[in-house]
Amino acid sequence: MSLRFFLPVVLSFVSAGCVLLTAPYDVTKGAVQGSVWAVKTSYTATVAGTRVVYRIGKFTYDVVKAPLDWPLTHGEIQQIDGLPVREAIRRGCVKDSPYTVRGKRYVPMSPEKAEHYRETGIASWYGYETAHSKGGYMTADGEVFDPNGLTAAHKYLPLPAYVRVLNIENGRSLIVRVNDRGPFPAKGNPDSGKRIIDLSMGAAKELGMYEKGTAMVRVETLRVRVR
Repeated sequence: MSLRFFLPVVLSFVSAGCVLLTAPYDVTKGAVQGSVWAVKTSYTATVAGTRVVYRIGKFTYDVVKAPLDWPLTHGEIQQIDGLPVREAIRRGCVKDSPYTVRGKRYVPMSPEKAEHYRETGIASWYGYETAHSKGGYMTADGEVFDPNGLTAAHKYLPLPAYVRVLNIENGRSLIVRVNDRGPFPAKGNPDSGKRIIDLSMGAAKELGMYEKGTAMVRVETLRVRVR
């Protein structure tokens, strides 16, 4: 039986409406334009939790379950699926669950709709503060946030997801793992919430937009099948 890539990729608790995904497993990606990528995983223990390494072509992604007492990268998220944020993460109910930020309710797209997602708009990057912090931070789906990794935040895609991001301004592209929510309107800059994706610092450097801070990009989901 095949499961789509939007399911959680680390062990989580089971409850109504939540899914437990067990390891080990392989991921095969049928990307845009018929490209095929093999993704293999390895497992090691860390202080935070089990570390899973994914490889999609030349790109590598470290996925570690964060301790629930770690602060969120976006502490302004108030609820997920009507639950306190950490409780929703503990239950694994964050994939496409509605969530609330500063009183505004966001409704992510379904996994089926997300398969056809393609959008052009402004990308920004985040994580500077966490890169200079002594402690760790947790993404909206409960993973350790690595500011130097190849990850991203998106308001409406199911978590986690893999997307190809093309920097239209310089032609660079890469694949990032979407594991967080954002970008949201900042105080004093409400237009910042109109940006379509927030990249990690590491992804921004790879795309050549680190110094500028923003770039016009095209974002499209990659179809990943878990077997």
